[in-house]
Amino acid sequence: MPLFASHDGIRIAFDDLGGTGGDPLLLVMGLGTTRFWWPDGLVDELVRRSFHVVAYDHRDAGQSTHLPDRRGGSPLAALLRREPPAYGAEDLTDDAVAVLDALGWERAHLFGYSLGGLVAQRIAIRHPRRVHTLTTASAVPSDVKGAGVLRYLRPAPLVRLAGLRHPGTPQGDLALALAVARLMVAPGQHVDEDDVRGFVDKEAAHRVTSFRDRKAQSRQIGAKWHGGPLAGITAPTLVLHGSRDPLLRTSAARDIAAAVPGARLRTLPGVGHFLTGDVWATYADELRALADRPATAPA
Repeated sequence: MPLFASHDGIRIAFDDLGGTGGDPLLLVMGLGTTRFWWPDGLVDELVRRSFHVVAYDHRDAGQSTHLPDRRGGSPLAALLRREPPAYGAEDLTDDAVAVLDALGWERAHLFGYSLGGLVAQRIAIRHPRRVHTLTTASAVPSDVKGAGVLRYLRPAPLVRLAGLRHPGTPQGDLALALAVARLMVAPGQHVDEDDVRGFVDKEAAHRVTSFRDRKAQSRQIGAKWHGGPLAGITAPTLVLHGSRDPLLRTSAARDIAAAVPGARLRTLPGVGHFLTGDVWATYADELRALADRPATAPA
């Protein structure tokens, strides 16, 4: 059964994934998907490295509160529109802090992936005293505004993602997840049903799905940030990015690392945008090494 945190009338679903007694680590997932897309193998690697691991659903995803529908349009269109958003990017950061409060964690290490990396950057800016370390992976810089994001995106796979259509059946959900995974892996890398079946089965057991609610995705990505710059991050920071990410250019990671004081950049050769098994141990080692750096007092 999921646990729930509350923030401003919004319920945020989260799971304790194990490692009680270890260093607190909050996993922040990306756009259009749920906490169930964190691979069990990666979580096991993190627990073995003495982390207490928790993952949650953003608002408008999974078992967290979904907001009322607004005018339609694709997530990319929502990113570029100037109309008032359903909520602010600050609300997404505050939802994560509500999870920390529900857990009784004064501070935590953050690991954000894709849109989750963007949210994690903003948590570290808005709530510096709640963050031990920040790891942002396969993400764009939080400083970028509106159409500025386009310089980091590779348009062809985004167009293909937007065009995916599969029936709302168990087999259709599996086919959709597999199609998304195949668009996110590095060119030439193979994935099959076994690589996504665990995610899909967990979602089915909890009566949720990923990648189907485009209006919810538009609300998430349309949330505007009015907070401070990346230069204000005080937490020790690691920036991870696959050299063959088919969705985001490596310049996104370079720009994050250049903007955050003292940040370390690691570009992984041959790695794409999907959390394939060949990166789990490496990512876990990197998070452990970052957590073991001497602590600095947050501003």
